[in-house]
Amino acid sequence: MNARMQLSPAHDAHPPNPGEEQFTLAAEVFAVLADRTRLVLLHALESGEADVTTLTEVCGAARPAVSQHLAKLRLAGLVVTRKEGRRVVYSLRDGHLRRVIDEALSLADHQLDGRPSHD
Repeated sequence: MNARMQLSPAHDAHPPNPGEEQFTLAAEVFAVLADRTRLVLLHALESGEADVTTLTEVCGAARPAVSQHLAKLRLAGLVVTRKEGRRVVYSLRDGHLRRVIDEALSLADHQLDGRPSHD
């Protein structure tokens, strides 16, 4: 994962002609997202903040695995954390990621239904 792999704020538009850097960083984002457990975690965070215990229950993976996945998502700049006493609470960094996850799941629905996506 690249330290520069931070998502821009949701209000920023991408350049009309993306350059090599944009394609490289986008590929890095997709590489981080290319894991079922991470997608489940991110989808769970769409509805709001959650701690590791809650996210472990949601995705059904072992707590150490969930912690490792969350660490990768945090290092990639896809989720942010805040402390609440001894608890660490996770949330999505911005609206771009929510849209990417929703579009990926919508594409999966279309493929499962055997329908071409025309969106």
